[in-house]
Amino acid sequence: MGKISILLADDHPLVRSGLVKLLEPYNDFTVVGEAGDGEEAVAKTIKLRPDVVVLDLSMPKVNGVEATKRIKEKVPTTKVLILTMYDNEEYIYQIFQSGASGYVLKNSTKDQLAQAIRSVARGEKYFSPEVSEIMVQAYLQRIKHHEQPVHGTTTLPLTKREKEILLLIGEGLNNVQIAEKLFISPRTVDTHRTNIMQKLNIHDASNLVRFAILNRDKLTS
Repeated sequence: MGKISILLADDHPLVRSGLVKLLEPYNDFTVVGEAGDGEEAVAKTIKLRPDVVVLDLSMPKVNGVEATKRIKEKVPTTKVLILTMYDNEEYIYQIFQSGASGYVLKNSTKDQLAQAIRSVARGEKYFSPEVSEIMVQAYLQRIKHHEQPVHGTTTLPLTKREKEILLLIGEGLNNVQIAEKLFISPRTVDTHRTNIMQKLNIHDASNLVRFAILNRDKLTS
């Protein structure tokens, strides 16, 4: 794989210039363009066709959720990574449903951002540890209040390896971290993840995490 081409979309010029400087030391990245609003982000994605768009959630003209939908509709091969200050549960679920591949908070380290960019460029899902914790805690609250789980089932039609991977997904690990833990390749993890989602009829990352948390006892039995 060659250099990962990146479009930076944020309505603050100082933030964009800071991100450019932040990413400069990474030899596998090249910033091909910048956008100051959601509408421009969509237009420049169509024109430049970058591997990854790093997109703020709060954008003028077209917000991050709608911009993501348009980008995925117009240029499906481009991956969208949300970089935002918002750690609201509803925002997280909305953005994944819109087609984004990752969600990173602006208080993350530069290495976490770099890891997120590489992960989504490979076709993986990525959310920072803080986002994973938000999703876990929100779902535990639902369980506590006796809400019914999505995709509930009495038995899990999964292999032993698939159960191991789903368990780690529920703990917030991404494909690379799971691969390192199980001594397999990230591509193999991604294949298992796809098979798991098909078997369980789950179509997005947030519901997969929810299912893993709810069915932890079945995964470890």
